[in-house]
Amino acid sequence: MSSPYILVVDDEPDIRTLVKEILEDEDFEVTTAEDGASARQALRDRRPDLVLLDIWMPDVDGITLLKEWEEGDGPPSPVIMMSGHGTVETAVEATRLGAYDFLEKPLSLAKLLLTVERALEADKLQRENVGLRRRVPSIQEPIGKSAAMQRLREQVKRIAQHDTWVLITGEAGSGRETFARYLHSQSARRERPFVDMGVSSINPENAARELFGSEEDGHIHYGSLEQASGGTLFLDEVADMDLDAQGQLLGALDTGSFLRIGGTEPVKIDVRIVAATKRNLEEEVQAGRFREDLFYHLYVVPLHIPTLKEHHEDIPDLLSYYVDHFVSQDKLPYRRFSMAAQNFLRNYTWPGNVRELKNLVQRLLILGAGDAITQEEIEAAMGVGGLGGEVELESLVSFDQPLRHAREQFEKSYLEYQLDKHTGNVSKMAQEVGMERTHLYRKLRSLGIEIKDRR
Repeated sequence: MSSPYILVVDDEPDIRTLVKEILEDEDFEVTTAEDGASARQALRDRRPDLVLLDIWMPDVDGITLLKEWEEGDGPPSPVIMMSGHGTVETAVEATRLGAYDFLEKPLSLAKLLLTVERALEADKLQRENVGLRRRVPSIQEPIGKSAAMQRLREQVKRIAQHDTWVLITGEAGSGRETFARYLHSQSARRERPFVDMGVSSINPENAARELFGSEEDGHIHYGSLEQASGGTLFLDEVADMDLDAQGQLLGALDTGSFLRIGGTEPVKIDVRIVAATKRNLEEEVQAGRFREDLFYHLYVVPLHIPTLKEHHEDIPDLLSYYVDHFVSQDKLPYRRFSMAAQNFLRNYTWPGNVRELKNLVQRLLILGAGDAITQEEIEAAMGVGGLGGEVELESLVSFDQPLRHAREQFEKSYLEYQLDKHTGNVSKMAQEVGMERTHLYRKLRSLGIEIKDRR
């Protein structure tokens, strides 16, 4: 559970020492490099959370290093440039290449500390926002007043105080990632990264690279283990991990270090593993598809998430939460669920669990009109969502809006229906809708439709 790790690159010993001492007084962990070559080596040794980079150095200038990083995976972390001979053109070029900010020498120590804090905070928010846009709304704690949810929240708070591995089980869409994020937020690692690695969406041939990273052609790719350093690595659908990757992961976590693909120097790790699966891992072990030793490491603290129908009394609270969320985040018009509609939804079986409820609320706010959401409208929307039945175009799209917005609404509803119909198989979906797969992937991303959720 380390403090943010900062790399200071400057050819002037006095500046390196001064900046290092100042940052260490603020409880940062700091290493230094005197030139481009030692900076490259420092990046191989460990991924920094922030880089302070001088522009003018004896072997290679800071702009050249930035270009190298941009040609790879991009800068390894926020980069703050430093120079005593900077120009506006240099600052613009550095910003274009991904630098967070530009500081002039002699350094103002107050400005240095403020810029460092802002850069770290901006990076943290950016990582969180990427995850939120991709998958989940920003929930401080799982929603619901039922006895089941109250027990779960208390259980998670107790687990969070111990730095053990956790295995979360439950059906798809039940809220496993929400509870994993809640666990992280309640732990001593809360200020460090939460990294989500969706195992099922990774080609088995690339699993090791995604986990451990690589060193190829002078470029360093930091894997999920390094990205989560000091924080939590969430392995979603861990049962889909191939046996070789399982063995490598277990070895790395047992020894506390690993080698990147193509690397020669061991990399130390400090991370908490939270894994999730909808399968029975004991059955996977018996079938030879999951390593028994890894299973027992994960099974130290099991956490089971109930289906939505097992705590259906929370449905009104969930409906209210998601209405407020989409109104505030997506600027959709506010609508309320009638009592008949709420009663109907409380008695629905929810095979897709909380994720299905969230998608239904979003669809009703986008496609419907009027203050109240009725039971009849819900039944029609569920028919569109793949539960059978046909509806008129007017129930899909509001005609009282510009053509561009109406077309986007129809396209999103149509493609969500096709994606659900083919359970996330984009190849089959592309054949039916008559689009080339690359174009279809681009269209789905532009409409904010998540493929992984449907698989």
